[in-house]
Amino acid sequence: MSAYKFRVLIDTTGNEDVFRDIVINPKSNFESFYHAIISAFDFSGDQLASFYLSNDDWDKGQEITLMDMGLANEVDAVLLMSETKIGKMVTEKGQKLILVYDFLRMWCFLIEFLAEVDEEVDTPEMLLAVGIAPLEDSKEMDMNAMMGMDFNPELGDNIDDIFADYDEEEDDDLDVGNYEQYDDYDY
Repeated sequence: MSAYKFRVLIDTTGNEDVFRDIVINPKSNFESFYHAIISAFDFSGDQLASFYLSNDDWDKGQEITLMDMGLANEVDAVLLMSETKIGKMVTEKGQKLILVYDFLRMWCFLIEFLAEVDEEVDTPEMLLAVGIAPLEDSKEMDMNAMMGMDFNPELGDNIDDIFADYDEEEDDDLDVGNYEQYDDYDY
């Protein structure tokens, strides 16, 4: 029986490479791999996460989610980490994956399948740790993700700046009715 050896690099703002080499049984599911990665970097594991199949340019491909959020349609079936075996999705040396952890902080782990090794492993093992992992809460939250839209804190502090595109003439065309009769009523 053989195992898969992966290199997992965390995307940080520092100049130092921080990565872990992890070996795992190809019959293990992605949820086991997720927990091994999170543990190797001393993260809590209490946030949503997804793996993405990737290409050599690190573009996100098919998603493998931690949990089904019910957002997929019938055509795009959701792959769940707990139900998807690593050996089914990872088939060749050099294949790349991305793990996005905590969608507000957007921690990205760049993963490459290094080799199939002649080792028997029941549970994932960290073989090598290079660099000091950042603290999980050291990365600022992505305000755009939190607001669910394009958030621009540079709008200005003047109300006229914020509504500069407002056209008063458009309101003149609206027929809002006659509300003068409301003065006749006693409330």
